[in-house]
Amino acid sequence: MPNSTNVINGLVNDHVNTHTTNLHDNGLFNVLSFETQNTLRILMFPWLAHGHVSPFLELAKKLANTKNFTIYLCSTPIILTPIKKKFEGDNNSSSIKLVELHLEESTDLPSSFHTTNGLPPHLMDNLKQALHNSIPNFKKILEVLKPDLLIHDALLPWAADVVLERNIPAVDFITSSTVMTCFFYHMYKNPKGKGNDFPFVDSIHFRPYEKHHLEGLIAAIEKPHPKKETSVYRSSDIVLVKGMKDIEGKYSEYLSEMCGKKIILVGALVQEPNQDDENSFIIKWLNEKSEKSTIFVSFGSEYYLSDEEREEIAHGLELTKVNFVWVVRFPKDPKGKEIKLEESLPTGFLTRVGDRGLILNGWAPQAKILEHPSIGGFVSHCGWNSIMESMKYGVPIIAMPMHLDQPINSRLVEEVGIGIEVVRSDNGKLLKEKLVEVIDKVVIKEEGKFVRMKAKNLCENMTLSGDEEMDEAVKEILRLCIEW
Repeated sequence: MPNSTNVINGLVNDHVNTHTTNLHDNGLFNVLSFETQNTLRILMFPWLAHGHVSPFLELAKKLANTKNFTIYLCSTPIILTPIKKKFEGDNNSSSIKLVELHLEESTDLPSSFHTTNGLPPHLMDNLKQALHNSIPNFKKILEVLKPDLLIHDALLPWAADVVLERNIPAVDFITSSTVMTCFFYHMYKNPKGKGNDFPFVDSIHFRPYEKHHLEGLIAAIEKPHPKKETSVYRSSDIVLVKGMKDIEGKYSEYLSEMCGKKIILVGALVQEPNQDDENSFIIKWLNEKSEKSTIFVSFGSEYYLSDEEREEIAHGLELTKVNFVWVVRFPKDPKGKEIKLEESLPTGFLTRVGDRGLILNGWAPQAKILEHPSIGGFVSHCGWNSIMESMKYGVPIIAMPMHLDQPINSRLVEEVGIGIEVVRSDNGKLLKEKLVEVIDKVVIKEEGKFVRMKAKNLCENMTLSGDEEMDEAVKEILRLCIEW
């Protein structure tokens, strides 16, 4: 980016924000650690889920490191509080500001539920409505910050409408995979094909037992709506997507062709492991295991296994000969009732697996675990963040998709060759025998060697390529702000 910093300084010397006082407008929102900067100001607004906030934060760090931008990350206090703690003493803290957006509280939806993390599933619609009702507060934030650009979540198209009304450009940032986005937009433009005419249908498709996922996608597309256009069509010239050309290039090209926007893949955006976890009991436990002898089992922060699924997985892990770290999550109980982990597992399970298994309730340092030399496989739901982390650390995937974009992501994992899927029965039931078979193949057996090598090679390529994708993103964002 030759001379980009000089150009930007020249443009914004007279465009410095003077609204640095009275930021607690009747308690509606707060701007944490606010200070004036002679840089372009970007407001970033992710959906209220860890799997969305995390890539937004990593993108914010990448942009802030260029010294061209001051970033304002907007979310609810319960989401921003742990981020603020991480920022203490961080080099990025001077260029990334945290902006609190307060939602209405209610008996059903207290502030502790202003996040999808631990949110009881039946309250999801309440959270969506509360966020939508916060539009007046969001407008007040815009009045104070006067950003040069909004980078918003694909799930929050109304935010683009609000800023475009104020002649501020909006850029859609898609945190799910390009392949799923590509499949969705193909369905959007060709609903009668029901996915069968997708150009890459031989490898990217829903399985027969996933019919309900496809039907739900079709229903969402066909549902009448006064503003049928999706957030991609609101995006100003460019669309940012978390991903890499090496594995999704053909899908980004097709997506660009369909929507008429330049699709910019911004890289894996994987957070660095927290070195504070180095001495945790989990890492100490892993230190005692031999190289590539252990699998990590986790299904993301937003999905909760049914009793049947949890029992089948437990029996499968018991039948394997490998060590395992298994993260089990439960939704928060509004009445404060805690679910005891040992009572949720098959009787005697913990005793029978002994020191071969480590079962954790609720949370684990995923990146730190995946980079550990004892980890030889990742039993994953194939959320996009988890796939990217697995790629970065060269860990092959035992794919067990559950819902949303995960089935399509799982097909990509197999297409790229970095994992093998645990195929379910014809009626969609998980089978412990299938789980054991795939774990053994991916981690132990000679026939899975190609998967292990592919994961290792992809990891090495990601290290060599560095931030090549981000360079293009920075150039395009600068161009957009200047032209606008």
